[in-house]
Order: sequence, then structure tokens, then C-alpha cells
Amino acid sequence: MSDPVINVDALTAIDVHTHAEISRTGHGALGPELFGASEEYFKAHGHRQPTIDEMAAYYRQRHMAAVVFTVDAEHGTGHPRIANEEVAESCAAHADVLVPFASVDPHKGRAGVREARRLVEGYGVRGFKFHPSIQAFSPDDRMAYPLYETIEELGVPALFHTGQTGIGAGVPGGGGIRLKYSNPMLVDDVAVDFPELRIILAHPSFPWQDEALAVATHKPYVYIDLSGWSPKYLPPQLVRYANTLLKDKVLFGSDYPVITPDRWLADFEKLDIRPEVRPRILKDNAARLLGLHKD
Repeated sequence: MSDPVINVDALTAIDVHTHAEISRTGHGALGPELFGASEEYFKAHGHRQPTIDEMAAYYRQRHMAAVVFTVDAEHGTGHPRIANEEVAESCAAHADVLVPFASVDPHKGRAGVREARRLVEGYGVRGFKFHPSIQAFSPDDRMAYPLYETIEELGVPALFHTGQTGIGAGVPGGGGIRLKYSNPMLVDDVAVDFPELRIILAHPSFPWQDEALAVATHKPYVYIDLSGWSPKYLPPQLVRYANTLLKDKVLFGSDYPVITPDRWLADFEKLDIRPEVRPRILKDNAARLLGLHKD
């Protein structure tokens, strides 16, 4: 795996949470029903689904870098994923601004373990995204442990969706998506059993924000990203911890394209964050976690 070529000093921010929503052939990451529910939840009606090339241009123009991933949820949804190889190859063509993560459905067992190793060693993937509610598994299910073991061995982070999800919101039965799997306390077992695994709890974890803060303050390699919410709606206890106990473990994430970094950063400017903490959240913490090198 080659070293990243991102010039961290030239960046204004690193967005650790963006989605590849559409493939080169026009295949969507979600089926129409779930995608429509997500649009409604985020009030992002008719938003464009940018290609990865377009995402690179967008972030390059803003002097930002971005982590890009899709979600492999074929078992839970029956919808074929966007290929991890395509995401990785597309990001590699824009290695100055894009960092590829992959997603492997834990239900794939040993085949998923082999794929994870191949993606890191052969395609330069630098982390893995899990969405327990969509993937229909509990993070503490031993079924996923061989995959975690491999990711820990490879030395790359695992990012877990936590809290409520807009995907399936408003659809009868939530589209079959169970919110209970995204309680961050279920990730605590993972942090215990894989003590060297770097873990990111994605999003303000409504309705389990205090659980997320407890896990992140107790386990040294558990981080929190702030994606999926405008900063003006962040829970006050999350803001307080970001300013103090977790100032080195909170990360900027937008959830692009449903929330743009432009909107997120404009609202973040108005948030009561200490001046010395702002650059840590926007860039420094992510650069350290992702192993990006300063040129």
C-alpha cells in the first residue's frame, strides 16, 4: 500500500464522512425507496448524486480532503452494493484529496475477511464503514469478530454508524431497519475485545448521546465524528466534551452529499468551540488518526 500524498498543511479541513452514492454505471448505493426516505429525512429533495470525480473537484476547490465510502448491506436490504474496488480506484485517481474507505457486510464471513485484506493490501483502502442498522447485525455479534480482527491487524480504523438513521425513516416498518443495532454501547464490546482497533462512532448518537460519550471517554481509541447534523443542533453535552475531555478525539464529518461541508462549516463557525480546539476537530485529529503525512 502506497503512502498518502495529501498535503495536510495545505488543507483547511478533513471531512471524515462522505458517501459515494452512485457508481460509474449509474447504480445507486441504496434502492429507490430507502434513498427517497433519506432525502426526505434530510430535507435534501432532489439533491444530485455526485460521482467520485465530482466529489474530488468539489473538495479540491475548497482545499479540503474527504474520506469516501459506500455501504455493503446486501444481506439486510437485498440491494447490490457499489463495488469497493471502484470506490478505491476512483479515490486513487484523486489521492491529493480523497481517502478511500471500504464496506464489507459482516454476514459474508470468511469471504468478507479475505476481501478486507485484499482491499487494504491491494487497493490502498484506509478504513472500513459499518452501518449496523442497515446491515442488520449487532456490532457485538461474534459473527463480525473475524472481520474486526483483520481490520485491527491491518491497522486501519473502523467507522460505525450510531444513533437514528434517516434511511428508512417514514417508510412503513422503517423499511425493515432496526435502530437498536446502532446503540454505541454495543460498540463498547468491540473496543474491549479489540483494544488496538481504532473506532469512530459516527454522528451525534441520538437517542444515545451519553452512551457514546461514555464509551469515547473510557476507551482510548474510540473517536466521535460530528456528521449528519448541522452543528447548531448538536447536543450540549457533546459540545462540552468536544471542548474538553474529547478535544483530541472529535472529528469533522459532514455526511456529504445530503449535508454539504459549506453548510456544516458555516454553522460550526457560530458554535461555542474554543479557538485552540477548532483546528483539532476540523483537521488535526483526523490527520493523526488516518496516518496522513505532512509533505
